[in-house]
Amino acid sequence: MPLYMDVHTITGGVTVTDVAQAHKADLQKQGEHDVNYLRYWVDEQHGKVFCLVEAPSAEAAATVHREAHGLVADEIFQVQEGS
Repeated sequence: MPLYMDVHTITGGVTVTDVAQAHKADLQKQGEHDVNYLRYWVDEQHGKVFCLVEAPSAEAAATVHREAHGLVADEIFQVQEGS
């Protein structure tokens, strides 16, 4: 399955706690779209969130975010894992 990294910019900032809650919502919704959210990273200072996800398409990954909590990524990149 393709692997994607999405990037969110949260105006006004973001906390790790808020992102953890959003991630839990993604995990509850992801099975409906054959998506698997794997990990996330947060830069609180710059209001950035990065999510690593296995999904059949970028749109499927975005749909999970939209339905789970409404925070759709600004950009989604298909990536390949390296060492």
